[in-house]
Amino acid sequence: MSDIKIPEMGESIVEGTISKWHVKEGDQVGQGDVLAELETDKVNMEISAEQSGVVEKILRQEGETVSVGESIGVIGAGSGGAAKPAASAGGSGQENAPSQQKEEPAKAAAEATTAPESNKETAGDSSSYNASPAVRKLARERGIDLSRITPSDPLGRIREEDIKAYADGGQKPVASAPAAAAPSAPAASEPGKPVERRKMSRRRVTIANRLVEAQRTAAMLTTFNEVDMTAILDIRKRRKEDFHKKHDVGLGFMSFFTKAVVGALKAYPLLNAEIQGDEIVVKNYYDIGIAVSAKEGLVVPVVRQADTLSFAQIEKQIGSLAEKARSNSLALNDLQGGTFTITNGGVFGSLLSTPILNAPQVGILGMHKIQLRPVAIDEETTVNRPMMYVALSYDHRIVDGAEAVRFLVTLKQLLEDPESLLLEG
Repeated sequence: MSDIKIPEMGESIVEGTISKWHVKEGDQVGQGDVLAELETDKVNMEISAEQSGVVEKILRQEGETVSVGESIGVIGAGSGGAAKPAASAGGSGQENAPSQQKEEPAKAAAEATTAPESNKETAGDSSSYNASPAVRKLARERGIDLSRITPSDPLGRIREEDIKAYADGGQKPVASAPAAAAPSAPAASEPGKPVERRKMSRRRVTIANRLVEAQRTAAMLTTFNEVDMTAILDIRKRRKEDFHKKHDVGLGFMSFFTKAVVGALKAYPLLNAEIQGDEIVVKNYYDIGIAVSAKEGLVVPVVRQADTLSFAQIEKQIGSLAEKARSNSLALNDLQGGTFTITNGGVFGSLLSTPILNAPQVGILGMHKIQLRPVAIDEETTVNRPMMYVALSYDHRIVDGAEAVRFLVTLKQLLEDPESLLLEG
């Protein structure tokens, strides 16, 4: 017999949320089979069986918060009362299995659209709320519906003190809060009006908190410039087929921008720094974060030692990291560190934006849509050129405006003369 325990996940991660069980009590499993999926603040991970046997007990349910080292189930020896789920080793075959769909009422309830709110979970059926078994028991004993509790925890966990405060009349129902906060907004809790209430994922809560914290702690300012993309487009047009044949990867824009960012950071190193107390830590290495939009929200995997990589190596790393992000298979090491970030809103059609700093970094570059615009070549000549607005958000506490502007000018010069990137490499 062995416990199914939450493994160590890195120094900065001490807990997570069980997002999905791939097995149920009585299932036969083999060593290495995927038992459950765990969602943490940064990455999703799979929990595998350390021995073969039968799942005798599941101690923690989907949606519950668990800590590193905690036992969430028990595997014993013997034959199971149910067949082993199909393709449990890989996990992919289980997601659409009919038996597994029946085993997820809590998840289905959390995602369902209901109207009005009174049709949500009752105190006797609260498994989808982020609360421990002890908190749920307390709510049942006092006849309290967890859907009416406003968590005091920033990560959305309902605690015993929240239950007691509600029971003592110190906390008002969730439904009454929107009307007081925004009287001009449509009343989501109005009887008979259709609404949908979605619980924020752990990662979305973390992203929200980090973005607010970045704006609260940094003196953030954004400066803009525009880049004539004619030369880069010309190189890509002439070289993309040979480049793909030789390196088995496409020649995109990100390798040009990554190289140009490294060159500009070398010229203006304070944008490759961070603040620690009353010290400025200038980093003499270039680990560039590339913002990627994933299902659960924005993630920023890191291309390490970008100054030492070729164009092909950068493109391959970015492609690999983006695929990992989309398949929820990023490792913690893929996200840690980073000295500067690039985000490309242009892939979604954004013409101009002000990116938010990825703390503790003090600089982030925003790329945007390439658009033909008339450009004056001289007093008499105007031509249409493929132009891109670029935005640099920076922490004004250590980066002066003049330095930020010069950084963008250097970036512009490098991109408009792509051959100079070879010298910067």
